[in-house]
Amino acid sequence: MDHRPWLYSKAGDPGWGMSMSVERGKPMKICFVTHKVKKGDGQGRVNYEVITEALRQGHEIIVISSELSEDLRSDPRVEWVQIHVRRVPTFLLRYQAFAIWSAISLWIRRSRIDLVVVNGFITYAGSDINCIHFVHSAWVKSKYHPFRERKTIHSLYQLVYNSLNAFLERIFLRRTRHIIAVSEQVKQELVQDAGIAADRITVVPNGVDLNEFYPRSVNRADFQLEENRIYALFAGDLKSKRKNLDTVLKALAEVPDIHLLVLGDVDKSPYPKLAEQLGLNERVVFLGYRKDIADIMSLSDLFIFPSRYEPFSLVILEAMATGLPVITSSRCGVVELLSEDAAVVMDDPEDTQALVSALRELVNNHERIQLMAQKAREDAGRNSWGRMSIQYLSLFQETSRVKFHTSKQT
Repeated sequence: MDHRPWLYSKAGDPGWGMSMSVERGKPMKICFVTHKVKKGDGQGRVNYEVITEALRQGHEIIVISSELSEDLRSDPRVEWVQIHVRRVPTFLLRYQAFAIWSAISLWIRRSRIDLVVVNGFITYAGSDINCIHFVHSAWVKSKYHPFRERKTIHSLYQLVYNSLNAFLERIFLRRTRHIIAVSEQVKQELVQDAGIAADRITVVPNGVDLNEFYPRSVNRADFQLEENRIYALFAGDLKSKRKNLDTVLKALAEVPDIHLLVLGDVDKSPYPKLAEQLGLNERVVFLGYRKDIADIMSLSDLFIFPSRYEPFSLVILEAMATGLPVITSSRCGVVELLSEDAAVVMDDPEDTQALVSALRELVNNHERIQLMAQKAREDAGRNSWGRMSIQYLSLFQETSRVKFHTSKQT
């Protein structure tokens, strides 16, 4: 039995099949320098979708990375230069090793490359396009940085790592032709914290897989869940205080009519113990890390994610595509894509009582949940991976034209 009878399939949903046309230019040889190109990873998924669209448009691709999805590895139009850094201890040294080896690999092939696309500071080589998902300069200054909350060896290491990346980020962002920011929030951070001119930045929000995340009927009994309960969902890093599960649990303790499903690895997480201390053992289900997140979302009635700091947050867009009303915070970049009819946006992620009020209002207003679910699907339908990728390729073509004309003049 479907616990959300107002939902309908992706085939009948307005906006699911929307597409854009783009003027195609001369085929290019595009080199992507990034750590990962694969589904199941936020930045890696963006890289995957953009490369797939570039291949569809007839471009040739070189990928300099540590990981590449199997289907792209077997594509004859893709040349993969694998950088092995897994055995290098610590992320700080690992990423420095990658930056050095990728610069050498790029220098060897530079004469046959038309456009170089990178993610933040990732290589000591120059680039034409830099796609920014996270601004280290802003994170170092944030009051939510782990070192400001707790002075430990680990948080000190994170501060050193982020500070070095912030320093190198500012240098290499000035050496790129154009910057793509994942949200307006990220653009403002680049301007204010990294010192980048606003006219060098274009905002292209992430997309969502509308074939994977869509309203569907899932039998709760198969997951040992009760049919007539209201289930909220939280998904994220359960070791990071930044995701703000502590505020969610404290609010839940004051709203007895809601149960909570939690997706994420509980190993070394403090939150199962906090849930026990708050007397929530019978209402909070820690599901661990799972790959069937689309099905888990369809088990739920709403999505809660009041993160303290989030440059974008793809998981919110995935929840919207599944038809879930969203409660989030203004610190998440994705709120720029949300209409007020699809989400409750908290100005202060620390405001437990505001979250309590939002939960109580939704619990007692089934009609509003239905309307928010409908609007969430519509908002998500305007942000497919295909639409995002075409915007990227359009910017690539324009940057290539500018680069060509500049080189002719010099």
